[in-house]
Amino acid sequence: MKQLTKLMLGCLAIAIVLFTSCSTNGKVSAAGSTKAKGPFPEEKLGWKLGSQAYTFRLFSFAEALDKIASANLRYVEAFPGQTIGAGSNEKMTYDLSPEGRKLVKQLLKDRGITVHAYGVVGAKDEAEWEKVFQFAKDLGVQVINAEPSEEQLDYLSKLCDKYDIKLAIHNHPDPSHYWNPDVVLKALEGRSPRMGAAADVGHWMRSGLNPIESLKKLDGKIFHVHFKDLNEFGNKKAHDVVWGTGKLGMKDVIAELKRQNFKGMLSAEYEYNWENSLPEVTESVVNFRAAL
Repeated sequence: MKQLTKLMLGCLAIAIVLFTSCSTNGKVSAAGSTKAKGPFPEEKLGWKLGSQAYTFRLFSFAEALDKIASANLRYVEAFPGQTIGAGSNEKMTYDLSPEGRKLVKQLLKDRGITVHAYGVVGAKDEAEWEKVFQFAKDLGVQVINAEPSEEQLDYLSKLCDKYDIKLAIHNHPDPSHYWNPDVVLKALEGRSPRMGAAADVGHWMRSGLNPIESLKKLDGKIFHVHFKDLNEFGNKKAHDVVWGTGKLGMKDVIAELKRQNFKGMLSAEYEYNWENSLPEVTESVVNFRAAL
C-alpha cells in the first residue's frame, strides 16, 4: 500500500508538470508565483536537493528557476554565462551589474529558491578568481564548483578561507584532469578544509569508474553531488535517464551518502531531452524521495 501511494503521488506530480508545460507552450510562467510545495524528506538528512541551472541551459535563469520550482525543488546551482532573463540580457557572471544582481536576488526570493552553489567555473589567475569569490559571496553562494589548474590550488585555498566559501573540485570524464578521485584527493592534500570534492556520479560512470567505490575514496571530503542516472555504464556517449531507471544503482548511492553522513546539495544535472526535460526531472525527484 505504501509503495502504491508513492507511485500515485509520483504520477500526480508528473501530471501537474505536464499540464503546466502544455498550457504554457513548454514554458512555465515567469510571473514568479511558482514555488515548491514539499514535502522535502531529504532535508532531515541535511541534504539540499536542487538542480543545476545547466539542466535548463536553453532557457533564461528566470525560466530555469520556474522549472526548478515546478519540479518541487528549492535549491539551484547557477552556472556561468546563463542569460538572466526577466527583461535582462546580462549573464550570470562576476561582471553582473548591481542592478542585475538585485534582479537575480528578487527572482530567487519570489520563487522561494536559494542559490547554494555556483559552477562549474574557471578563471585565468588569482585576480579573476577573487572576482568569482566576491560574486559568490554577494549572492550567498556556499559552494563554488570548479576544475582549477594545479598551479591555482594554493591561492584558491587562501581565498576559501578569506571569503568563508567552500570550493569543490568537480570531475568531468576521462581524459579530464580530475576524472579519477585519486587525483582529487591528491589535490586536496595540505589545503584548506574548505576545499573538497563535487562528485559527479554520472561522469564517473562514463569513465568506467564504480560510483560507490569513488564516493568511498572521497569519504568526508564531498561537499556537493551532481546527481545523474545513465542508460549505459562505461560509455562516454551514455545519456541521462529518469533516476532509478538506469545503471547507476540509485538506492546504493543514497545508502553510501547516508553512511558518510553527507551534508550538502545534490544537483539534478539532466543533460538530455534539453527542450522538454522537466517531466523527467520531476519524475527523478519523486523517485529519489521515495527511495530515502
